[in-house]
Amino acid sequence: MQDQVKALVVGGGAVGTSIAYHLARAGWDDVMLLERDELTSGSTWHAAGLLPYFNMSYATTWIHDYSIKFYKSLEEETGLNAGFYVVGNLRMAQSKERMDEYMLYASTAESVGVPFEWMTPGQIAERFPLVRTEDLEGAIYHPTDGYINPADVTMAMAKGARQRGVTIERRWQVDGYEWAGDHWKVTVTKMVEKGGNLIPSEEQKVIRAEHVVTATGNHVQRTARMLGIKSVAIPVEHQYIVTEPDPALVEWRKENGEHPVLRDADAKWYVREERGGWILGPYERNAPSRFHYGVPDSFRADLFPLDLDRIEEEYMSMIHRIPTSETVGLKDDFNGPIVYTPDGNPLIGPAPGLRNMWLAEGFSFGITAAGGAGKYLADMMVEGEAEIDMASLDPRRFGQWTTTEWSSKKDEEAYEHVYILHHPDEERPAARPLRTAPCYDRMKALGAQFGCVNGFERPNYFAIDPDTGDVDRKGRSVVDFSDHDSRSFRRGKWWEYARNEAQAIRETAGLIDASAFAKHVIKGPGAAAFLDWYTTNRLPKVGRINLTYALTDAGTIRSEYTIVRQAEDQFYLVSAGGVADYDRDNLAKAIEDKFAEFGPMVLQDVTTQYGCFALAGPNSRAILNELVRDADPATVLSNKRFPWLSAREIELGMVPLTAIRVAYTGELGWELHHPVEMQNHLFDRLMEVGEKHGLQPVGVRAQNWLRQEKSYRAFGTELGRDATPLEAGLDRFVDMSKDFRGKAAMEKTGIRSKCVTLLVDGPSDADPWGREALLLDGEKVGRMTSGGYSVAFGKSIGMGYVRPDLAEPGTKLKVRMFRELWDAEVTEDSPYDPKNETIRVDG
Repeated sequence: MQDQVKALVVGGGAVGTSIAYHLARAGWDDVMLLERDELTSGSTWHAAGLLPYFNMSYATTWIHDYSIKFYKSLEEETGLNAGFYVVGNLRMAQSKERMDEYMLYASTAESVGVPFEWMTPGQIAERFPLVRTEDLEGAIYHPTDGYINPADVTMAMAKGARQRGVTIERRWQVDGYEWAGDHWKVTVTKMVEKGGNLIPSEEQKVIRAEHVVTATGNHVQRTARMLGIKSVAIPVEHQYIVTEPDPALVEWRKENGEHPVLRDADAKWYVREERGGWILGPYERNAPSRFHYGVPDSFRADLFPLDLDRIEEEYMSMIHRIPTSETVGLKDDFNGPIVYTPDGNPLIGPAPGLRNMWLAEGFSFGITAAGGAGKYLADMMVEGEAEIDMASLDPRRFGQWTTTEWSSKKDEEAYEHVYILHHPDEERPAARPLRTAPCYDRMKALGAQFGCVNGFERPNYFAIDPDTGDVDRKGRSVVDFSDHDSRSFRRGKWWEYARNEAQAIRETAGLIDASAFAKHVIKGPGAAAFLDWYTTNRLPKVGRINLTYALTDAGTIRSEYTIVRQAEDQFYLVSAGGVADYDRDNLAKAIEDKFAEFGPMVLQDVTTQYGCFALAGPNSRAILNELVRDADPATVLSNKRFPWLSAREIELGMVPLTAIRVAYTGELGWELHHPVEMQNHLFDRLMEVGEKHGLQPVGVRAQNWLRQEKSYRAFGTELGRDATPLEAGLDRFVDMSKDFRGKAAMEKTGIRSKCVTLLVDGPSDADPWGREALLLDGEKVGRMTSGGYSVAFGKSIGMGYVRPDLAEPGTKLKVRMFRELWDAEVTEDSPYDPKNETIRVDG
């Protein structure tokens, strides 16, 4: 057994073997994989082996697409049949709303290049007569989808890895990790059989590894504990049953091919053929999470007792959909642990706070994702970045504030929601509210309907109606409103409220709670030199701000920051609300790397120390003028004393705060960063004074629409690790006269596509969501990344990426929405107030 390797992969399931294979294929010739038992002995052995393309995530769709294509190539390379049955996948819909969901998903599929077909109930009945169809609206069919034997594909990847030089060692358990400054010292123990159990022997070794990847499946909590980190991944019970042969199916198969994998999403199950019978896999309510603190030593390739009562509803609905299954008996059952995360997506990427430690955990659809996860994680490790933006799967998207109870509740919810309608405006209720701003109750009393970002409650919109409902203490009428019932794949019931809020900011004033913004302070003798290297723009002078970008070593966008220079050696950084831990970890590691070169500096996460209100609109200065305390209050907010893109310490009533003259909505406005313990007082005074100026509380949905009118790019949509700032059209925020991290790679990349803003003449009851394909003469030429409604132009608006030659204003394209093509025209950047006259207005 080797005692020194380039990369050590821990875990011998489908994910681990794929990672080892792809690291070797990428050129690393010193890779070892360790498995504590036998290959496939974790969740892989009892997986149903389905390969569903269907996923609302752009990154995950790419991963699934790669897996399916990769698995088809394994036999030619290894000589082992991976057990891939390309039978297709028929996803049925019982309602028009479910068909809307499929049409939105199809937009993502089209942008990735995933093939699909539409089928009517009549076509389904003609092609698959055993399926009852009279209560169906239709279906989406993937002809290249199917199912695979999990053990066979894992063994094929393992053989391919060995052929490329990977060493695979079984029956070795990792019992400790120690970072030695430039490598990991991994303590491993030989496992032996005793009485049917796998127990540690006296034999131990220490392996030196430059990189470690953990793909430990059900053992993820033990892994996290050894690494000293938190993980939100926890197994949840998943049951499926196998029936005896169905005589009608056996007879039908004599002259027909195998049925596709059948999915009745409204009934919450999948079904596929198995040796003349059926496999039913439900995603029922109340499935419990297990192994919150680790897998018992006695649990190997084991299962839990079946709970048929829990899946009775799904079982009966299978009989309804496939009537011939009613008389067949049950032959076998499985109830095993499958790891979930709160958002259902895996954890792929760097471990927080650790060097050269990579996580590949939390795979609820591990067989589907294994191939692509291995490829894109290997790209990150070998090349420095993957070709797709992996930020939505980054382990650091969940903060250190998470707990076991929170994770278990959210993971159970994610399991239950596998087949629940995936509205793009969905907000899931479990384990909420948890992180709340002090003014949470005040906003709720005003009709706030909350979303959740990084655990923080944040108003999406306010359900305020002047004619109905109960009257609050400010005289507004608050509707007895259900956010859940307002959701839609088109314009939901919340749409009118968001439009009114957007109009209020354009016409009078709006107040947005932006307290969830990530906020960091960097200070010390090395701070200026570090940030000058770490970000693309020139640093602001004291009292000024700039918008800037931190790049990956591949030259793509890692983070976006508003930087306020508070002193020559002190900087206040504001970034997106969902990435506080992600940003902190990247900053901390970069500071550690550059500490000796640039000098001492300190990084502080002050996210929860300061609240933030964004006050914007033509009347915002008038509102502040009534509250500001200054020796010369008449001029304190003027352009001369407080110009655009500057920051000042001011007092509003009794509250000292940092005011930043910037507005993400593109109107005259200020961000008011205040001590969080004074938030309620500030909120009350602003709302009280603002009433006569038409001030309205505003949520992030209206803000998202308004920022698109100004072509303001957003992190996670237009901005990510798959585009450079030059491709994003952010040249003015890139100082090419200086050196900065990722500059050479950015220049080498060139311009592969360009970010544009589009005005869309779409359907009267819907707006784009930012997942749609863009076409020219029937050819896909780009994709949308954001979408919404423009109150300034009275039509749909969106942003996205297109071929560079199509980025000129006036270019006419088509966008596909609900299977129809609609006109979309590329506009000039910042179509609303392109000269920034309203945002700079004096007073």
